[in-house]
Amino acid sequence: MTSRSPAKARTIRADFDQADRADQPDQRDRYLFWRNLTATVLRLSRHAAALCVATAAVFVAMTALEFLYFRSLSGGLPSLDMRLAGFTPDEGMAWLTALGRRGGEIILVWHYLTFDLLFPALLSLTLVSLILATGRQLRNFRAMPATLQALFAIVLVLPYTLADYAQNFAVARLLSDFQSANPDSLAFASALTVTKFALLAVPFAVIAVFYLAGQRRSAEGGEQS
Repeated sequence: MTSRSPAKARTIRADFDQADRADQPDQRDRYLFWRNLTATVLRLSRHAAALCVATAAVFVAMTALEFLYFRSLSGGLPSLDMRLAGFTPDEGMAWLTALGRRGGEIILVWHYLTFDLLFPALLSLTLVSLILATGRQLRNFRAMPATLQALFAIVLVLPYTLADYAQNFAVARLLSDFQSANPDSLAFASALTVTKFALLAVPFAVIAVFYLAGQRRSAEGGEQS
């Protein structure tokens, strides 16, 4: 049986202490990052009205382009983004064929590389702000830790954000390279379109439930007083 020398034991202990001290700044940086992120997300509720106005303005501009310009390029066919129930490969190919290369380039530049590059992020911020603003009208939501409130809103909205950008990328690829259009790629773009709208319905439903619950609570409080 061998014994460890005191000097060697002190060296090993010093190495562990040094490693612990090296880990502390990383832990502190992570803590500060999450605290700042939480504070930033929670502050969005103060700007819910402004975000709603900005989102509505971008949506109106996109809708105006769709009905006043893009449909004239496609012979009256609605853009793939507008088809809530998705589309068949034949319908998608008919839209691309009607647009032609020039029409496809116009929609790619004036929709997917401009307005629809901004809109999903702007709408997502608006939804997060509304979830927090309506949720804070409820006692149980206010009682939740701030980090959990922010995480709740992000988890509800982020799947839609990712699906929307994925769908935009899929359609933009079809417009930029017509040869990539085949039954599989068109079916995939259609599935992303349906998924996007389905995931978008989730935060809208939560906001509606929170708002109605808050209104009922206010009405009950008014009757009691």
